[in-house]
Amino acid sequence: MRPEFDPELTRLPQLAEARAAWQRQLLLPLAFTGGLASLGIEFAAARLLAPFFGQSLFIWGTLIGLILIYLTIGYYAGGRLADRRPDPTLLFRLTAAAALWTAAIPIASRPILSVAQTGFAQISVGLVLGSLISVIVLFAVPVVLLGMVSPFVIRLRIRHLETAGNAAGAVYALSTLGSILGTFVPVFWLIPTFGTRWTIFILAFLLGVISAAGLYHAGAGRLYLLIPLAIAALGLLSGGAIRAAAYGIRVYETESAYNYIQVIRTGTETQLLLDEGTAVHSIYDPTTLYTHGYWDDVLLAPDFGSGRVPGRVALVGLAGGTVARQFTAIDGPIPIDGVELDPKIVDVGRRYFDMTEPNLHVTVADGRYWMASQAGRYDVILIDAYRQPYIPFYLTTREFFESAKAHLAPDGVLAINVGRTPTDHRLVDALSGTLNAVFPRVFVIDSSQRFTNSVIYATASPTTVDGFRARAQAETNPKLQPIVAEALAAGNVRQVPPNGIVFTDDLAPVERLIDQIILSYIRTSR
Repeated sequence: MRPEFDPELTRLPQLAEARAAWQRQLLLPLAFTGGLASLGIEFAAARLLAPFFGQSLFIWGTLIGLILIYLTIGYYAGGRLADRRPDPTLLFRLTAAAALWTAAIPIASRPILSVAQTGFAQISVGLVLGSLISVIVLFAVPVVLLGMVSPFVIRLRIRHLETAGNAAGAVYALSTLGSILGTFVPVFWLIPTFGTRWTIFILAFLLGVISAAGLYHAGAGRLYLLIPLAIAALGLLSGGAIRAAAYGIRVYETESAYNYIQVIRTGTETQLLLDEGTAVHSIYDPTTLYTHGYWDDVLLAPDFGSGRVPGRVALVGLAGGTVARQFTAIDGPIPIDGVELDPKIVDVGRRYFDMTEPNLHVTVADGRYWMASQAGRYDVILIDAYRQPYIPFYLTTREFFESAKAHLAPDGVLAINVGRTPTDHRLVDALSGTLNAVFPRVFVIDSSQRFTNSVIYATASPTTVDGFRARAQAETNPKLQPIVAEALAAGNVRQVPPNGIVFTDDLAPVERLIDQIILSYIRTSR
């Protein structure tokens, strides 16, 4: 009797060989996608944290350092695992897990970041730091898994020792190319176009697609095709606000290339909040001209200079145009140049803050570049450029103030809005000290009615505190008189002498100083 053979058994080696060949073809694309996803996740992580923790040098430093630690762990673990189990199916399962975990980050991070917002409201350093650490740890799993890809792919591609260098070089080249695209594509296209959460979902989806393709041909049928479908479903079901309003009613929110932007309404007042929302950047109230904040005090700048209505004004850090609207309402349609880095903030100002003055010329540019290349000559220049809670360091230095001085009329005034706490004036001292290195006279008015800010005025005009008071008290414009009365009564108007502090382009530790002020405030407020 002749033995019978099952024809299916003869096909198994052929199928296994075909699957192995298919998986080998996907190894280099997987290395490319892994590099793209790892860098894209890093930028998305920074943007995810920004509405709650800001975008300071220290947040970026912490994030980049931890991402590198995660990748280091992944490189080491991936190399060891690949030597023990050089199985491409295992590799594709690892990247599938990374894709699913990445897709879960926007959803899992929401309740944690809400706790962070509560921590800010309660001035609880434990809640804030705990939330920050928790969110960053969320990124550990996918980044470690993605770090395992390159050594694993190298191990699988090495057939002969003589071609090991070529195999490793091809993997590193494609992985690095993916990382390059992972830097540019999210920053210049995905995040500004689709937002942070959808950027994370898109990266997870791409990683899920290639993982599912590798596993589909590993004999698991159509089950693995559910991976990218599950990621797409998570993206579609994860709608809703980026961040709830801490107070008032949220009217609008969006993300730009520079900021998380939120517009809220409280009573008759509309306010502009950026990033973590701990400060108000613009105010619009159709029922009153006055803000009872530093914006009002800026309007007193001419009294430290010529004492006349300014002929031309520059506002570096226009935001929603509060000061432009006030200058126009009080002094008439004087030419005003407004400089704002973020075009979406300009759109928000026009849409929600009535920033429609025909005498306002808006330029979308970096303030320092604009000052050096486009600025004219002004009677008043206001510097009010914050990436909350920080002032860009290059707008706090002697070199920048020298550039601004060159664009002032002989009796012009440079005014700077400076944040502080009720008892800590260290940032005011640092900037007034730096201004004293450029201008012969520097003055300060504290705004203490609603917000803890100070306005520093620097001028070459031969002004004194008594001279300012005399001009202010003689003010005949009825719209300015309430501001004068408030400043003279509660503003602690004073001239500040040099104090030995001078920030330069080479050394301007403004972020460290502000962090020290914040931590000191938290400690004394508990």
